[in-house]
Amino acid sequence: MRVTSIAIALFSCTLCVQAATAPAADQAAGGNHGLRLDHGMLEGTWTRARDPAGFARVNAVLAMLHIQDNSFNQTRASRLIIVDTPPPLKPRYLQKWEEFVKASHEADLRGQPLATGYSHCLPDGMPSMMMGMFPMEVLQAPGDITVVEEAFRQIRHIYLDQQQITPITDAEPDFWGHSVGHWDGDTLMVNTIGIKDYVRLEDVPHSDQMQINEQIKLLSPDKFQDAITVIDPVYLTQPWSFTWTYQRDPGYKILEYVCEDNREDSASDQQRLKLFQDPAAQR
Repeated sequence: MRVTSIAIALFSCTLCVQAATAPAADQAAGGNHGLRLDHGMLEGTWTRARDPAGFARVNAVLAMLHIQDNSFNQTRASRLIIVDTPPPLKPRYLQKWEEFVKASHEADLRGQPLATGYSHCLPDGMPSMMMGMFPMEVLQAPGDITVVEEAFRQIRHIYLDQQQITPITDAEPDFWGHSVGHWDGDTLMVNTIGIKDYVRLEDVPHSDQMQINEQIKLLSPDKFQDAITVIDPVYLTQPWSFTWTYQRDPGYKILEYVCEDNREDSASDQQRLKLFQDPAAQR
């Protein structure tokens, strides 16, 4: 049976699931009502807020797919990460994406995950790096907000009060793209363009016309959220929106992260072929 996009959305909630109730909980506790949140309070080290209920949703989808594996909700080997909203792909792209997601999960269960960017020691890029696989640090300087993700030591710059590159297709493609932003009250509005075509969130394809818009807002002194909207007129039928929430991790120091273990795993030609095969060729 063909997997529906709704099932896939639930199925994707395996690792690092967004705490969807976090904003509501903050409001119940008073939120930022009556509290002045200075822009500088965004600086610090943060971790993603987790939602344990996401594991139950994953197991429900596994049952729909007739896959039984109780350990599946504890680990995730493949490239696919969490977004609780299915991508509104155009029909000619949607079926292929659904088939790949199912094949990827089945490969994980066999203990033979498909080759991915992680196998190549490639960083997440945007917007995946903002899902906070590991802690991340936000640094602020005049005209520049820098996000340092511990995983792969990814560094992203958001340049304030500058114009974006036009036309959009002139943007040199990078892993983290070209981000410009400005403060609108207590919300940081960010626009990012110029992402390499093989840098994907949940393996969703995109064109050079893709834009990533973010609304980064402090909910309290120790919590903020990043509401993300992906726009791509080539692949998507409508904007794709989702939100990630973060909590402050005071005292945590970002550690060194260098992806070098795959050098040992590629000692033989067979291992090298397995690790460095184009992921697209395995679909």
